Amino acid sequence: MITINLVCVGSLKEKFWVDAQNEYIKRLQKFCKFNLIEVEEKNVSNTPKEVLQKEEKLILEKCKGSIFLFDVKGEEISSEGLSQLIEKQSLLSNVLTFVIGGSYGVGENVKNLATKKLSFGKITLPHNLARIVAVEQIYRAFNISSGTSYHK
Repeated sequence: MITINLVCVGSLKEKFWVDAQNEYIKRLQKFCKFNLIEVEEKNVSNTPKEVLQKEEKLILEKCKGSIFLFDVKGEEISSEGLSQLIEKQSLLSNVLTFVIGGSYGVGENVKNLATKKLSFGKITLPHNLARIVAVEQIYRAFNISSGTSYHK
């Protein structure tokens, strides 16, 4: 079974975000081993450069297998495209790691390590919502691959 890691900077605080995230994680269990990995946000009393350096170190420690970065400058990808990407990459590696950076993004080493940079489009999403969208889209991708009626 494929392992999907979602590495995120910071944690969700509001119950409704946590509930939404947990619902999709629960649904994903029939398709993959899904690990949500939260690394500590380092934006308190640091310069943006220091924040990126500290968070980058924590992110890199958690990256395994093929790495995909959600980035505002990444390639816009459809749900079907994400499904195809996961299918194709799972033939190359049994571990796929998706990364969502912090409020300043991610450091250059994370960007360089990424197999591909992906974007949710030209809209700006709050960090918490981006996390939910990422988990839902990964779930949708597996549903597309398995031919369920979830994706219409």
